[in-house]
Amino acid sequence: MSNMEHDRWSRVKGRLRSSVGEDVYSSWFARMDLEAVQPESVHLSVPTRFLKSWIQTHYSDKVLTCWQAELPEVCRIDLTVRSPMRAAVAKEAPAPVEQRRDEHRPATEMRSHATVPASSNHDALGGSPLDPRLTFASFVVGRSNTLAHAAARQVAEGRRGDPVMFNPLYIHSGVGLGKTHLLQAVTWSGNSGNERKVLYLTAEKFMYGFVAALKTQTSLAFKEALRGIDVLVIDDLQFLQGKTTQAEFCHTLNALIDAGRQVVVAADRPPSDLESLDERVRSRLAGGLVVEMAPLGEDLRLGILKSRVVAARAHHASFDVPAPVLEYLARAITHNGRDLEGAINRLLAHSKLNAQPVTLEMAEHEVRDLIRPQEPKRIKIEDIQRIVARQYNVSRSDLLSSRRTANVVRPRQVAMYLAKTLTLRSLPEIGRRFGGRDHTTVLHAVRKIEGLVSKDTTLSDEVESLKRQLQE
Repeated sequence: MSNMEHDRWSRVKGRLRSSVGEDVYSSWFARMDLEAVQPESVHLSVPTRFLKSWIQTHYSDKVLTCWQAELPEVCRIDLTVRSPMRAAVAKEAPAPVEQRRDEHRPATEMRSHATVPASSNHDALGGSPLDPRLTFASFVVGRSNTLAHAAARQVAEGRRGDPVMFNPLYIHSGVGLGKTHLLQAVTWSGNSGNERKVLYLTAEKFMYGFVAALKTQTSLAFKEALRGIDVLVIDDLQFLQGKTTQAEFCHTLNALIDAGRQVVVAADRPPSDLESLDERVRSRLAGGLVVEMAPLGEDLRLGILKSRVVAARAHHASFDVPAPVLEYLARAITHNGRDLEGAINRLLAHSKLNAQPVTLEMAEHEVRDLIRPQEPKRIKIEDIQRIVARQYNVSRSDLLSSRRTANVVRPRQVAMYLAKTLTLRSLPEIGRRFGGRDHTTVLHAVRKIEGLVSKDTTLSDEVESLKRQLQE
């Protein structure tokens, strides 16, 4: 490609990025290359048939318009799939322009991104974009994530043909606590050689891929490609919607597990709380290893801050954050790891742009909007059942049973009432979690306890005591 063509292609990509937005561009166009420019047509290429099909179906007019702004005589875009030989050459090429734009990525990780083996993108699939910074080397381990990290490392270090220990591995936590970091680290580690085919997909990308395959009548190739993966990594499963898509995910999950292939899943809640998913899927997900990543403790937050400062120094050697500032940030910013990284980025920008050293006063001013009020504890129905059972000296299985004796009915009604008032679960979901009862039974229990609490001081005190125990 000549310098003129390279500049022209860069301008077209800039127009395309502005037109569709950064997220869409990264998902669908980051791996599109310019092959040739002819008098009335432009030849572009992508690495997979799936990407070609998706772009042709949804963005062909957009790509043509962006080229016509540069070359009005162009009337046709020819999009092809790069041959294996072409892909192999691309593996040895420098990182794309879009990757080089991020100055904070370490050079070694940049190289790993440029040399992802072709096997990681199966012939009919395109994985979701990976962040080169999200590796095991950059993951900070603490008490809240030790088990999740160990399980992810065990999965990543497996070899083709080894017996699968945890299948599926299901990791759940709140926002910004490291789920995606671990999943992408598994993918990077698995793709460091050509032995296994590891595919990372967000639930949204899985949905788009399946719908696109249905529209283009390539669903059989899509299914076969998924079943040929050695390690399937699915992120943000709570966003999986649609009965047909969920059914296909269920079939894929069963086929991979039954064939001894590894499945790794992350979501923001445990399998039993994924109310939109079919019971069979929830059951299969819960049948592996389910690991919760707890909120970050202060020591872990401090460790993350120190690691981010070290990473920043790789590009800005003079950048320094005094220990009292790091300790202040670790105490004050409690929400999630992304806020911690954002705080270091703000201090770096302020220090470099204003040529000033980082001080405690500067930090207090720059991160004031990241100091959020502590969120109330998320109460689980299992916790309610356990604490109510203990309070009334019955077992949790009694609460879920069909027993109708007075010593069980009242605690069961209290537990249902607390589930309705202290969680966001719907009446049908609460009924399902209490032994498969109908939502009308739950509604009756809630109204019954509401009426009694307003009249019975003893019961009112018991309910308030239970609420305090649950919220502590």
